[in-house]
Amino acid sequence: MRSEREMLDLINGAAEESVFMQPMTPKERAVAAFELRIPDQVPTFELGFTLAPEMFGINLYPSDLNREVIGKLSALDKERRLNEAAEDIAKVFETLDWCIIPGHFGAGYVEGTFISPERVFLLKKVRELAGGRRMMGYTADGTFSTSPRGGVHSLAYRINNDPKGLHEEAKTRMETAIERNKRLAEAGVEVALLCADYCDKMGPFLSPVQFGVFVAPYLAEIIAECKKAGMYTVKHTDGNIMPILDQLVACQPRALHSLDPAAGVDIKEVKAMIGHKVALVGNVNCTTLQSGTDDEVTASAEYCLTHGKPNGGYIFSTSNLPYRGMPPHRYQMALDVWKRMRDYP
Repeated sequence: MRSEREMLDLINGAAEESVFMQPMTPKERAVAAFELRIPDQVPTFELGFTLAPEMFGINLYPSDLNREVIGKLSALDKERRLNEAAEDIAKVFETLDWCIIPGHFGAGYVEGTFISPERVFLLKKVRELAGGRRMMGYTADGTFSTSPRGGVHSLAYRINNDPKGLHEEAKTRMETAIERNKRLAEAGVEVALLCADYCDKMGPFLSPVQFGVFVAPYLAEIIAECKKAGMYTVKHTDGNIMPILDQLVACQPRALHSLDPAAGVDIKEVKAMIGHKVALVGNVNCTTLQSGTDDEVTASAEYCLTHGKPNGGYIFSTSNLPYRGMPPHRYQMALDVWKRMRDYP
């Protein structure tokens, strides 16, 4: 017969095992991935979603919620409509089981450092409806990108002829982004989605040296301030990032997205190089989802999970986002592979 001490040990051990075996929430899986830990399942999300009408019969961008229309509603009608929109948004991402809800849907607007009351209401309401199970994300970058004001040629001219003025503009953009992101954090945003694109298929829009002067320092500061505000950071850029990969990692985002296979970025190679330093998001080939065969879609999703999943630090995602015009069943095929392969032992 067991002693009282042995019985207590058995009971406590069983309780600990029971707690350990509880499934993690999508938010907990995302946090584990960001922190380079192994969750119970690979989490998933996308930077945006335009297939809701085809997949769910729900429009996440209804015209009656743009600033001109919603601003004319009475306070009561506005609250009613925003609640309806929040319920639609929460329903879509609950069904998709994303770990992060991209908050740039629905109503209101963000302009400079100003966030409209409608946008704040929507962000907080969606987060409330998610019940703490999912994180809220929002676009949050402020660095120069492949589409700078005046075009790339103007930027190249200014690098050579007005570097001081260019630095002043970069600083102003950075400061605006930092102030805006603080207000987003106050509205419940937990993940800053830094979406300035730096590369095309050939490589970065600036030379690595120029990137290190006019972009990287400002990106690093935005990321550091996001962390101070309590936000995780996902740095997105399409294209061939390999010439500036070391600089992107040095800016210390929590994760890199999109690992563009159409530009030759291989998640197997990137995982080996930097998977111990930063989480990886993406690499499922959007071109294949759009125009490849069903077998190619399956192969792309399987490849990403095979090479991104080991040792944690991976969030399953496409190499851009499920954009309008993509056959919805192709995106669903990718999700089906994720569901089949997402569990960790």
